Amino acid sequence: MSQTSVSNAVLDRLSEELDELTPEARKAARYVLENPRDVGFLTVREFADAANVKPNTIVRMARQVGFDGYDDFREPFREAIRAGTATLPDRARWLQDIQKRGGMGRLYADMATSALRNVEETFAAVDQAEMSAAAKAVWDSRNVYTLGVGVNHANASNFTYLASTGMTQFHAIPRPGSTSVDDLAWADSRDVLIAITSRPYRSEVIAAAEMAKEQGVTVIALSDSPASPIARIADHSFIIAMDTPQFFPSSVSTLALLETLLSFVIASASDEVVGRVEKFHERRQQLGFYQEDPS
Repeated sequence: MSQTSVSNAVLDRLSEELDELTPEARKAARYVLENPRDVGFLTVREFADAANVKPNTIVRMARQVGFDGYDDFREPFREAIRAGTATLPDRARWLQDIQKRGGMGRLYADMATSALRNVEETFAAVDQAEMSAAAKAVWDSRNVYTLGVGVNHANASNFTYLASTGMTQFHAIPRPGSTSVDDLAWADSRDVLIAITSRPYRSEVIAAAEMAKEQGVTVIALSDSPASPIARIADHSFIIAMDTPQFFPSSVSTLALLETLLSFVIASASDEVVGRVEKFHERRQQLGFYQEDPS
């Protein structure tokens, strides 16, 4: 059962048992029913003030509908916020609540805030027509090379793996024991290079992108600035927000944008691709790659 359905089940139970509650507990329950989004981030004292009841009334209400206490009662609503089923203002208030706890709560809130902000800023800057054009170039190409080094090699490999479940001729480079320029030696106007790098820009990625451009390859760039060396030469450029409190740049928005590009490619593809994906997973199922869900 999803967290949204869990919190809805709590609301349904409150509604059903409303007449069985004490008058004060009924006031608290009505506040929950009318303001369910508030429950996820209000402390018991803040809830009591908002509902104009005493804090122990909140606890009694929670126990009367089957919970150990207020924290237990509140958890499904908090999970709905964490899962993204709440609105942006709700998430902001949830993050503020975590931050007030101090200690590692502040780091947790900072990380969550930066991840959400990076994805929002990245997608806000994406031109849908540009994404569609890039996806069409990928689908129409002979070979697709996805180039990243360091952590971006893992991002490139993830994209290549997902694409290869339904399409052929996708390559994450540099290949083991090779270099990017060697891997692109025979690429031409029939091919696409997806290049990924951010500050400090990796020289091997820049060199490979420049060489590919000279050879007529269509270059799709994912970088952190329009002034990036690969963004300036790319046929299709996407700017990635990757700020984070940690030492290394965040990959959250890079992965999100690559997944979106792949979804656009599949949307541009023939029906054959869907059949290939189904066959890919059927084969894995037959070979025992997946364990049956015991539930």
